[in-house]
Amino acid sequence: ELKLLTIFVDGCTDFLFDKAVPNPHYIFRITNMQSADGVTCALGIAQTWPKSKRIAHIHPDYSYGRNAFDHLKIVMKKLMPPAEVVSEGWPKLGTTDFSSHITKAIAAKPDLIVSSVWGGDYVAMYKQALRYGMFQKAKFASTIAFGVAPHAIGKDHPEGVIAGVHSNYHFTYPGGDKWPLNKTFVEKYHARFNEYPNFQAEGGYTATYMLKSAIEKANKIGGGWPDDEAIIALLEGMMMAGPGGYVYIRPDNHQGYKDAVTGFSKNVAEYPFPILDPARIITIPIRSITAPPGWPKGEPTSTYTWIDKTWPVVKA
Repeated sequence: ELKLLTIFVDGCTDFLFDKAVPNPHYIFRITNMQSADGVTCALGIAQTWPKSKRIAHIHPDYSYGRNAFDHLKIVMKKLMPPAEVVSEGWPKLGTTDFSSHITKAIAAKPDLIVSSVWGGDYVAMYKQALRYGMFQKAKFASTIAFGVAPHAIGKDHPEGVIAGVHSNYHFTYPGGDKWPLNKTFVEKYHARFNEYPNFQAEGGYTATYMLKSAIEKANKIGGGWPDDEAIIALLEGMMMAGPGGYVYIRPDNHQGYKDAVTGFSKNVAEYPFPILDPARIITIPIRSITAPPGWPKGEPTSTYTWIDKTWPVVKA
C-alpha cells in the first residue's frame, strides 16, 4: 500500500503470496516458505521410518501448525499410504502446560509422534514430555525443534529424533571445510554475540547482503543512489551464496528458495547443547518440494495441490 521496498527475513506463510498479495511487487521473502517445512519433515519420516502406521500429531492451533499438519498429511498420503492419524493435539497460543496433549498422544499408542510446536513452547513441551517418557514410547519428528536459538535446547533433549530447522539452516551445516561462507559467518556471529546463530540470524544476514548487492549494482548502472524500482529489478532473479547455501529469488513471486535441510539430534563434546548429527543430514532440492512457476493458486496452498496432483502414490 505504501509502495515501499520491503524484505521479510521470515514471515513465510504460503497464504501471503498465494492469496493476500498474489502479485507482489515491493515485497520479498528470503527464507523458505512455510509449506517446505512440513514437506521436508514428512520426507525425513518417510525415508527413516517408512513403516510407521499410527501417527499422533501435536501442533500449535494457529496458521503455522495447520500448515504443517496439512503438508505432513499430503506427503504421507503419497509416500506412506498405510499410515493413519490416531491422535491430534492442538495447543492454543500461549499454552505453557502441554501435559494433556502429551498424554493424549501417548494414550493413542502411536508408532510416531510429529510436532510443529516451536521456540520456547517447544522447549517447554519437550521437557514436559521427558517426564512422561514420551520419547521412549514412540518415535518423534519435529518440523522446527532446532529452529530456536541453539543454546535454548538442553543436553537432556532426546537423541536420534528428527529435529527440524524450519527447512532452512543449522549453523553446523554446511561444514566449514565444505562451505567457507558458513564457517566465517558462524565465527563472526559467535565472536560478537557469544552464541551461535539460528535460521533467522542466517536469513537476516543473507537478506542484508542480497540487498547490498542489488543496491551496489543499481548504483553502477544508474550512477547514484538507486530508487526502489531499480533495486527491485535487480533482486528479481538474483542468486547469491549465503551461509546456508545458494539462495534464489524467483522473479514471479519474489520468494527466496534454498535447498531444504533437516536432520537428527545428537549430543557432541564440542557444544553444550545437541546439534544435527553431521553423519545424518538430510538435504532436499527445493525445486522438488515446492510448486513451480505457473502452477495455479490452490487450497490450502499451491504446493499442497501440486503434490496432490503430481506426486505418485508409493505402493507397498
